[in-house]
Amino acid sequence: MRTRDEDKVSLVKKMAIKSIVKDGFEGFSMNKLAKACGISVATLYIYYKDKDDLIISIAKEEGDAMADSMIKNFDPTVSFEEGMRVQWENRYAYMLEHPFSIAFFEQLRNSTYQSRFLDNFMKKFKQIIGEFMNNVVKNGEINSMPLEVFWSIAYAPLYSLVRFDAEGQSVGGKPFKMTDEILWQTFDLVIKALKN
Repeated sequence: MRTRDEDKVSLVKKMAIKSIVKDGFEGFSMNKLAKACGISVATLYIYYKDKDDLIISIAKEEGDAMADSMIKNFDPTVSFEEGMRVQWENRYAYMLEHPFSIAFFEQLRNSTYQSRFLDNFMKKFKQIIGEFMNNVVKNGEINSMPLEVFWSIAYAPLYSLVRFDAEGQSVGGKPFKMTDEILWQTFDLVIKALKN
């Protein structure tokens, strides 16, 4: 039995993400991936049992990397604003450094792979973020609210700004380029909206 060539595995992951982002899951196939990597289809099946195994494996690894990035230097005992600032810094840095991974996650979120991806991803940082949220609610810094409400106010503005920047335009086709001033002005408004 042949052993795994980690350089090939890395290339397969990179090309699979790019292919899925470009062509969607409907246009993605093991044959196309093998051709893009310059390897045989049989080589892919050494590393992954099938297309689903490949996609879930990559989603898990990329999700773990993103979760690790989000909780980097994060202390769940800090104040609400300080903790949120670290979250925004980490999320923004990750999105800038890994645009294909972010686009890949968007594809996952809009597919039948969503639940398998989110279940694993949430495990990675749910505990530390949950501890932070319990602390800030207990300390009276914010009111308790459903997770969906919190996320929509806390992070959706950041994701929208990054998307506008990636597309080079905002609503109505107006040219847009992200700046630190815009980033932190938006952050200040988010904190003001969430605080008591």
